[in-house]
Amino acid sequence: MCGIVGYIGKAPAAPILLDGLKKLEYRGYDSAGVAVLHEGKLSVVRKKGRVKELEGCLEPTGSVGIGHTRWATHGEPSERNAHPHVYGKFAVVHNGILENYHALKRECEERGEEFLSETDSETVAHLLSFYYEGDALSALQKTTARLKGSYALAVLCTDHPDSLFLAREKSPLIAGVGEEGLYAASDVPALAGKCHLLYSLSDGELAELTRKSLRFFRGGEEIEKLPLCVETMGDIPEKGGYAHYMRKEMGEIGSAIANSLVDFASEERFFDFNRVLCQTEYIQIVACGTAYHSGIAAKYAIESLARIPVDVTVASEYRYCDPIIRAGTLVIAVSQSGETADTIAAARLAKERGATVAAVTNVPYSSLTEISDFVLETRAGREIGVAATKSFNAQLALLYSLAAELARTRGRGGNFQALRLIPALSERVLSEAEGIKNFALGIAGAKSAYFIGRGADYCAALEGSLKLKEISYLPSEGYPAGELKHGTLALIEKGTPVVAILTQSALAEKTMNSVSEVYARGGKVLLVTSLPEYTDRKEVEESILLPRCEEVFSPILSVIPLQMLAYYTALARGNDPDKPRNLAKSVTVE
Repeated sequence: MCGIVGYIGKAPAAPILLDGLKKLEYRGYDSAGVAVLHEGKLSVVRKKGRVKELEGCLEPTGSVGIGHTRWATHGEPSERNAHPHVYGKFAVVHNGILENYHALKRECEERGEEFLSETDSETVAHLLSFYYEGDALSALQKTTARLKGSYALAVLCTDHPDSLFLAREKSPLIAGVGEEGLYAASDVPALAGKCHLLYSLSDGELAELTRKSLRFFRGGEEIEKLPLCVETMGDIPEKGGYAHYMRKEMGEIGSAIANSLVDFASEERFFDFNRVLCQTEYIQIVACGTAYHSGIAAKYAIESLARIPVDVTVASEYRYCDPIIRAGTLVIAVSQSGETADTIAAARLAKERGATVAAVTNVPYSSLTEISDFVLETRAGREIGVAATKSFNAQLALLYSLAAELARTRGRGGNFQALRLIPALSERVLSEAEGIKNFALGIAGAKSAYFIGRGADYCAALEGSLKLKEISYLPSEGYPAGELKHGTLALIEKGTPVVAILTQSALAEKTMNSVSEVYARGGKVLLVTSLPEYTDRKEVEESILLPRCEEVFSPILSVIPLQMLAYYTALARGNDPDKPRNLAKSVTVE
């Protein structure tokens, strides 16, 4: 959730750290800070707010340092709670959550140590100081042995001005080698353009970076590691003339879909995976947030096309509900970043219980891919906007490809050719969806909004509602259209905005019955439909007409105007759609 950067080398550290933090700000922007070590002294600057608050405050001297941009977990967003945390001879930045920090903190306080923040992270600096006997790496090993939970740590020690120390457990951390020095970060973008070699630390590993060497350790023993593929080192993209990354990334939906479609039957690299598909009798999908909605859409498609039962479970619930895994079960773990803590834990549990695990992710070198039997990579390209747009469509493209292949292996057709038409159709939808701007202006002052749909349209309703909540802060819910009258209709009053999604022809009149109920109570209806005969109904205030596609695949198109609605509503309410409050791009903590 937070961002870590570190540097040791020949150049001044402060500008490098600041540049890295800016590239990681999508991971957290409640506060930021930097510590630079120079001539045995630590210079620390911390600020509440975004990384730009650090500009002009950093010491130009010193060629080793660490930086952090924070998404608050323990303790409010404030300068006091910002990282780095310093105690004794140590400065620490930390991503993750320490589950046993209360007991550790109490132990430190009983020794007479004073804490200056409300964070769990400060405990690490105290433990390092307690265990330090001249060997900082040994102190770090003893400290991490006491920690329970998740952490990525970057550490400086004033007695070791030529070293930077790292440790990882269930939170991503990368080290890199470049011409100007050695680097560390919690995600690749911070190191783009700086390194020719990248290494990903695995759980339980430590590292020491000096001005000339990079060494890795596990259990006190030095180990060898292979570098990551340099192709993964893409820099942060520019906005390309758009005001926000979110709008730019919506414009890339067509290419994200096209690049993520997979003809499993014709690609040799999926030979082993296809053998598993032929033996699959049950599917469980685990995911969170937007990825969970893509899982629900996949359930409709797989059950409709292949007639294989599919359960979709929120990952944070799956890991604690004692899941039943029968023989022939394929577990699909969906995570855009591949670092979603709950999804990783769910996948690990499924594998322990004998399931075959396939990861659907946009990041091929992630923690999720390390524990999965198969990796199904979406190719959406880097997504900077916190609210997922093109990555959701890419997930649907891959999962629908999987549904088509499962149908083919069971002699039920599969109609992969219908999916090949969707990238071009999505470009048409993007053009039409700009017309939703007026409706967005009209609902910006509403108290709440509702999204309804039946069958596959319900999936789009859920995702449209989530997008609106995330970036406009307008309370919103998505419902099966038939459920509206079982309670929620009590909330509909004059002017209440309701978005109805209508692409399932067999259910069209049923959905329109719910639209009539909304209209009768003064609700304001936006209809997103591929059925033109419903656009001029008196109950419909505004409509967006979609091109027709295979109905079971319709959410991949119908969600686009809903993303656009959220974007323009956020702008109308004066919000930054790229950086919604309280949210971060990658949720690496429980």
